[in-house]
Amino acid sequence: MHLSPPIEPMLARPVTALPAPGARPMLFEQKADGFRVLVFTGPQPYVQSRRGADLRGAFPELVQAAAELGVEAVLDAELVVWGARGLDFPALQERARRRRATAQHAARERPAHLIVFDVLEMSGAVLLDEPLRRRRAALEDLFATRRLTAPWALCPQTSDPATAAGWLDPVWGAAGIEGVVIKDPDSRYRRGERGWLKLRTRMTAEGIIGAVTGVVHAPRSLLLGRFVPGGRLKLIARSTPLSRPAAAELGSVLRPAGQEHPWHGRRFSAGWGTSEPLAFQPVVPDLVAEISVDTAVDMGTYRHPVRYLRLRDDMTAADV
Repeated sequence: MHLSPPIEPMLARPVTALPAPGARPMLFEQKADGFRVLVFTGPQPYVQSRRGADLRGAFPELVQAAAELGVEAVLDAELVVWGARGLDFPALQERARRRRATAQHAARERPAHLIVFDVLEMSGAVLLDEPLRRRRAALEDLFATRRLTAPWALCPQTSDPATAAGWLDPVWGAAGIEGVVIKDPDSRYRRGERGWLKLRTRMTAEGIIGAVTGVVHAPRSLLLGRFVPGGRLKLIARSTPLSRPAAAELGSVLRPAGQEHPWHGRRFSAGWGTSEPLAFQPVVPDLVAEISVDTAVDMGTYRHPVRYLRLRDDMTAADV
């Protein structure tokens, strides 16, 4: 095998709409809610995370599948765990923390799967400079000739924009399909570059404005919550940076809160994977915001930043 880990995978940059009618024909693939991985198959199997980490200890069943594939290849895939209602990202996170005997037990109880969408090397031939349509053909041939079944799955792909638009339906989102990835069929695989496009499924929801970053009269972003049984205000989302008009609108109506605020004395992380505390200012939690959200929700909490749309003057905090 010519390629060896770690390899920087090709990435995608976010867009807000599918290509306009009449634009250059593109290919569309489902974006599943999981971990991005590169899988090295053959006598020395390896499962690499997007950032280069070794995942072999956490997913022994995938190491075995990679060793038994019968051909040396480097495959680009989404690592997922199925749940009762679709893809289960919290279960995937829990599995990623296990090692040794507990990882073996988890592999039997909640086996992982690989949704494969690209191939970088096959049987000693490096395919990085081959156009996507040829790499896809090689991938489809691999699935057909090897008659691959679980834990292998071939990522759905279409050239029909209407089918891709259908994949953006929230029904797909509820099952764990976050959106679509848009690719040029003639493009080569550019490691570490954002050469693809991704469009997430968006929906609207409501949240109680519980705090802000910045100052109350000129907020930079919002911390949003919902009341849960027992009267606790649970943090559900943090917004992207507010536009100037939105910050001015909110700054004129938000009111600072005191020690009676349910988040007084609480610590929230400043970002994913960091223990640095977030500096925030509690506000009286009586205003409701309409927000644009994607489908990545873990136990009621939105994993990605949400976008503020408007105030819901017709709703009270009790309505959320």
